[in-house]
Amino acid sequence: MTELAALFHGFSIALAPHNLLLMTIGIVLGVLIGVLPGLGGANGVAILLPLTFTLEPVSAIILLSCIYWGALFGGAITSILFNIPGEPWSVATTFDGYPLAQRGRAAEALTAAFTSSFLGAFAAILVITFVSPLVAGFALKFGPAEFFAVMFLAFASFIGLSSAAPFKTMAAMLVGFLLAGVGLDTVTGQLRGTFGSTELMRGFHFLVVVIGLFGISEILQSIEEGLSFKGRDGRIDLKAVVRTWAEMLKHKAIILRSALIGCWMGITPAGATPASFMSYGVAKRLSPHGAEFGRGRIEGVIAPETAAHAAGTSALLPMLALGIPGSPTAAVLLGGLIMWGLQPGPMLFVEQKDFVWGLIASMYLGNVVGFLIVLVAVPWFAAILRIPFPIIAALILVVCAIGAYTVNNAAFDIVLMLIFGVLGYVMKKLDYPLAPLVLALVLGDRTEQSFRQALLMSEGSFTIFFANPLVASIMIAGFVMLFWPLVARLRSRRTGGARAAAQAP
Repeated sequence: MTELAALFHGFSIALAPHNLLLMTIGIVLGVLIGVLPGLGGANGVAILLPLTFTLEPVSAIILLSCIYWGALFGGAITSILFNIPGEPWSVATTFDGYPLAQRGRAAEALTAAFTSSFLGAFAAILVITFVSPLVAGFALKFGPAEFFAVMFLAFASFIGLSSAAPFKTMAAMLVGFLLAGVGLDTVTGQLRGTFGSTELMRGFHFLVVVIGLFGISEILQSIEEGLSFKGRDGRIDLKAVVRTWAEMLKHKAIILRSALIGCWMGITPAGATPASFMSYGVAKRLSPHGAEFGRGRIEGVIAPETAAHAAGTSALLPMLALGIPGSPTAAVLLGGLIMWGLQPGPMLFVEQKDFVWGLIASMYLGNVVGFLIVLVAVPWFAAILRIPFPIIAALILVVCAIGAYTVNNAAFDIVLMLIFGVLGYVMKKLDYPLAPLVLALVLGDRTEQSFRQALLMSEGSFTIFFANPLVASIMIAGFVMLFWPLVARLRSRRTGGARAAAQAP
């Protein structure tokens, strides 16, 4: 009841006219940022952060957090329509979202993505509201060993649950780890894999790699197939929205399971990217139609979007309760709180009740406003598919080049984008999955850093990864997922041998 009373007081703050205006502006800006590859929520919040110094802290955080909500919604648009993830957690959405768009079901895919995003974020906000003291205490137990265990579980799950050959998935992942190791070593300060190039000192930014692997390679493949999109009809009406919602009611278990996975991965914090991949893999494994995933299943859109938005939203919980950012955007917001004279942590809920509960109330309102804005704008976004491909291809190339350039303001990144575009095209032709490479590139640095910190704490002993029930259970689950393809193959051989023996005369 105490939380409910504080929440109602927060709504009275968030519903102030100027805060509602800032909320709407933030959502619109966030959607635009999410649509443009190369920007993303963290960059958009960082760019606009100086503009909020003249505002009250509550109004400033409402504006910035709503930019974040809008970017979360907008990232699905280019993933579904153009197979270009605006954010790394949108990669899993492309697996089934883009095939749905090619089959003329862009409206259903977008509606499912936006609705799933809304439900995932709503579940995470409920966790922040009512379970924050308990979850904050649990997240405080995570050290380097536990964090590495979570990352190991994410990578192992992707190998074990991937539809591609396990060795091809592992090979693509190892390439991603290799690329993640280029640049400055954060532990020793040494340069690695730069070959004397000053441009490579900053390493390979995941957005440059993603834009090339998915955007440029898709254009090359489309040129090879005849300069045309499959399924140009992007028209949408109320019937399509209602039909999609009716179909989503059949997948309540997927939505609930994905929301739980997302909240867990956001709070620990592992992040939205492994949450989306893990949720997609679990949904595929447990679905009776798992073999059809990747060809245009609506569940393949629901699962990653629900998990990604639950993780992205719940990542704010450790930032507020512990002062530990759970995502890059949360880290930017943490810097803003400190610059406004606020100290995130347990005392924030005692000393700055108006700020905390005004922010939490704005999460509810911002999620609803963002959902309504993107849902109303679906016809305009879906109509892009009716534009002739040569025009679309030229626009995509320009946007991709701008996005790659703005990451570091370096023309060299455009060259890297083109190189990774060719690499992505070759990998597609050879049936090597792209997602494991991106996942390893995005999380490689953080995984390596946690691994090395854990070994430093244990003086080189690997027993630290099994030192307590929590980390041991996560590591064991990771090994089960890693060797799951081998277990499944042995089981199928045994079943096939028994069947053959039974049929023998």
